Amino acid sequence: MSTNLSRRRFLQTASVALALIPLVVIRPARANTNASVRARLKYQNAPNNDMSCASCLEFIPGKTDKDLGGCRVIPGDDEIAPNAYCTSWNTM
Repeated sequence: MSTNLSRRRFLQTASVALALIPLVVIRPARANTNASVRARLKYQNAPNNDMSCASCLEFIPGKTDKDLGGCRVIPGDDEIAPNAYCTSWNTM
């Protein structure tokens, strides 16, 4: 009888532990900005005439054309708007 009770207790504890694994392992994605580099490059959330991040070679697009992306010149920043602009804009 005590063997069955111990086995039952073990199975209950193991099932609770398995149910909690996704809560511990999966963390929500967090957006990052690199404010110091943005300031140095005069990043702005609007294009400069025809120059925008979407047409820059350094831009790393998001999942869709309108989603925020990244930039090779602004490391660690994943909130670059496709319609934004900075002084590092280039097409060469």
